Amino acid sequence: MKIHFLLIGTSLSLIPQTINAQCVATQDCATLGYTETSCSGGSGIKCPFGNKWACFKSESEYEQEFCDKYGFTLSCNETGYTGAGKACNGKYNVCTCASGYEWKDGGCQKQILNGAQGDLYYCNGKVVGVKATGLSFYVAMKDLGTMSWNSANSQCQSYSFCGTAKGTLPTKNQLTTIYNNKSQVNSLLSANGGTQLSDVYYWSSTSNGGGLYYIVKMSNGSSTFSDSSAQVRPILTSW
Repeated sequence: MKIHFLLIGTSLSLIPQTINAQCVATQDCATLGYTETSCSGGSGIKCPFGNKWACFKSESEYEQEFCDKYGFTLSCNETGYTGAGKACNGKYNVCTCASGYEWKDGGCQKQILNGAQGDLYYCNGKVVGVKATGLSFYVAMKDLGTMSWNSANSQCQSYSFCGTAKGTLPTKNQLTTIYNNKSQVNSLLSANGGTQLSDVYYWSSTSNGGGLYYIVKMSNGSSTFSDSSAQVRPILTSW
């Protein structure tokens, strides 16, 4: 029994030493959180062991911290912006992009159009074809030149409107449709940097059945067939 009580006494005698080792008082201001040399307007507490301060944040600083935390960092007044949502400290977390711009990588950037967009066909932001109201296909922006039918057919089939969107030689009926809508087609061509249709004969892909192909004149819409040369303008029928 004596040995038993002696062991208990020895064990309890170690507890105060353990507590003392864990609870060590410090007078180091930095460790206690006093890190500033001064506080604006005296809004803080001075370290009792030195000349450092623990400062309180102002209302505007707390507001700015909140705004930054939730992404209110945009001014929304650069080129390509038209509006914004609710402001936080004069900044926004979302902007509205103007027409022709899109939201990308955190800002309004110039929109790069590709493919059919109403009356216009784009390739990397550039208009490469136009389509009047009465047309179901796009007309290329310029003529390819005067040449034989074989050359015209070959060049039209290899003509790229954009990537894999290849051109074709228009049929006789398609050329007639272009003539019937020539005023609008030419207006669209001029407005978008293209060359208007000339008042000359254009090749079609329609055969007369005797080895010759029809040509259509853009000055009056008349047609005939030829074994000579004519002007060429590719069209895009599928996209």
